Amino acid sequence: MHIFEVFSIIGTIAFAMSGAFVAMEEEYDILGVLVLGLVTAFGGGVIRNVLIGVPVTTLWSQGTLIMLALVSVAIAFVLPLKWIGHWKRTEALFDAIGLAAFAIQGALYAANMGHPISAVIVAAMMTGIGGGIIRDLLAGRKPLVLRDEIYAVWAIIAGFAVGIGWFTTNVGLLLCFAAVVFFRMCSVHYKWKLPRRSLVQAESVKPQTATAPLNRTLSKGE
Repeated sequence: MHIFEVFSIIGTIAFAMSGAFVAMEEEYDILGVLVLGLVTAFGGGVIRNVLIGVPVTTLWSQGTLIMLALVSVAIAFVLPLKWIGHWKRTEALFDAIGLAAFAIQGALYAANMGHPISAVIVAAMMTGIGGGIIRDLLAGRKPLVLRDEIYAVWAIIAGFAVGIGWFTTNVGLLLCFAAVVFFRMCSVHYKWKLPRRSLVQAESVKPQTATAPLNRTLSKGE
């Protein structure tokens, strides 16, 4: 089995179950669980294909992966509640595994087509995070990539590393996979975040300063 197929299988299982569990958290019915599981597993790949010029219909040639995703969703749906409860503690790990596997798979896909490094990085990022973004939007949540610890950056780094040829052997690619999972979990554990700027405080101050003269006027009138 080619290393590309290994990453495809790992990512499909991890993201299909991730989508199914999120759907059950939102109390979706079995159809909703199925939809979220499938779009999480394949949404990123579809977006990648659009961006690098691969026909979207190639999805239907991945019959084995589709069946694997369906089986993964079915298993997730029938698991005992006690087992599903343990998923809450491993949610980030499932997502990290899917992120790493699909980021590397997407990078390999674009690199093998002869695309430039920029396209390889975009392919890695969108394959890694695209399905999760669609999942969160369908679940009515702010996408994980926009609200949580450092996430997409690791997919970008993986795409860059694959694109410039740092990892070309199977062992090297597996090390890259392990590194992405490790650093993503470190991001979760140590709460590593990218710089951000909030306007909440500035907005909350404005009404107070605007109403202050009015309050003083009312006080004089009394």
